Amino acid sequence: MNKRQSRRNAGRRSTPAPITGLPVAKNDEAVIEIIGMNHDGEGVGRAEGYTLFVAGALPGEKVRVKVLKTKKQYGYAKLLELVEASPDRIAAPCPIYDQCGGCQLQHMDYAAQLAWKRQLVVDNLTRIGKLQVAGEPVVRGPQAADEAEGASAGSQASTVGAGSAEHGIQVHATAGMAEPWRYRNKAQVPMGVTEGGLVGGFYARGSHRIIDMEACLIQHESNDEVVARVKAIGRRLGISAYDEESGKGLLRHVVVKVAFRTGEMMIVLVTNGDKIPHADEWVQEIQAQLPSVVSICQNVNTKQTNVIFGDTTRVLWGSEVIYDYIGDVKFAISARSFYQVNPAQTEVLYGKTVEYAQLTGKENVIDAYCGIGTISLFLAQHAGKVYGVEIVPEAIEDARRNAELNGMNNVTFEVGASEDVIPAWKEQGIEADVIVVDPPRKGCDPKLLETILEMKPERVVYVSCNPSTLARDLRVLEDGGYRTVEVTPVDMFPHTVHVESVAWLVRVG
Repeated sequence: MNKRQSRRNAGRRSTPAPITGLPVAKNDEAVIEIIGMNHDGEGVGRAEGYTLFVAGALPGEKVRVKVLKTKKQYGYAKLLELVEASPDRIAAPCPIYDQCGGCQLQHMDYAAQLAWKRQLVVDNLTRIGKLQVAGEPVVRGPQAADEAEGASAGSQASTVGAGSAEHGIQVHATAGMAEPWRYRNKAQVPMGVTEGGLVGGFYARGSHRIIDMEACLIQHESNDEVVARVKAIGRRLGISAYDEESGKGLLRHVVVKVAFRTGEMMIVLVTNGDKIPHADEWVQEIQAQLPSVVSICQNVNTKQTNVIFGDTTRVLWGSEVIYDYIGDVKFAISARSFYQVNPAQTEVLYGKTVEYAQLTGKENVIDAYCGIGTISLFLAQHAGKVYGVEIVPEAIEDARRNAELNGMNNVTFEVGASEDVIPAWKEQGIEADVIVVDPPRKGCDPKLLETILEMKPERVVYVSCNPSTLARDLRVLEDGGYRTVEVTPVDMFPHTVHVESVAWLVRVG
């Protein structure tokens, strides 16, 4: 065999041999009952004991499906027909719901969504954390490391923690929204080209194919209007869209932010290059057509990546920031600032955080993942002193700016990893009555959990965006002398599978 043939053969993907001995094979059809729903919002059914995940199917339904893919333990199937529909099934109001990947649960009644999200939290606490939840059966047995979705297994507890077993964690009903639509204050819209010119919308489910859209039912109406106007102006001016495959074209994303309380709006044009053709004309038309826009920025991203923002941001017109409030706290929001996208539910989430911190005005509080200071400043209204730490320098700059904006001088912010900075604070004589953590999806760094156990605060408040890593970390804290008293799920993202939670822990050992 010559070298060319060897290279060609090496580049071919070998087709895996089909798995034998399964009750179903690829392309088979079957009628199954849906007995649950996984964390991705897919219905879970069984064909002769073999688990199938079915997108779009709801618990309690009988469905006819076509098997798409099989693995040894489970497979995936396509919903072909509803034989018996769930009473929780509704018609999704979004006309492109079946194509867009932004929402996963619009076909499910909102009350049922809230109940499922609570159950998702409960299941993770009991299965992964081996924690006792009030009203749930006691779970015993070794903790499965793979249940933590690839996260480290933490403590290998074989029995329920003493605190949880005695009392049981009170998991409240999910705090939902009275009006669970039009809640997002930020739109990040990828741009593309069709025969009709510039288009922008959202990626089709499971792909990078752009679905053009004029309205998104979970976006604030103002964001829809701004995106539509910016696209129309761009078409008229002949602005090209970035092409992922060739790396050519100019406009990659249009990012729009709206401040719910003040009404101020910001537009960020993310471009594949420094120069924008007809930039002055574009800015003038936006000003004329959209009087709520007070800031127009350009972010330059020339890398071949699916990361939205590049390193360079400049103001094309107007202010560098817009201002908004969460409760009584004012925040400056820049083009790249992280700011919670659902301000109404953020107030609920932070209100519960303050409640669980049980502050009297004298306590020292450490906020271990402080970001731009949102939780820190909420806590500072009720605490003696708040110390915030965050590894992103730009976020700390924003946090300090926001503290100054609100005249809060009882807050100190420092750049660094929590597991490094907090022990250094302890060496300086800084003790914590309360530690608040709001980590990313991967949960707390194991060293941070060790640091918390060494600091021995009276209370820990854990704000989580991932029930599985929350459960894993609560297990570690319980084994280290804490008891989880309550958990409140909060629906920050209605009609999606995401759920935030706030857990309240007290020291017992």
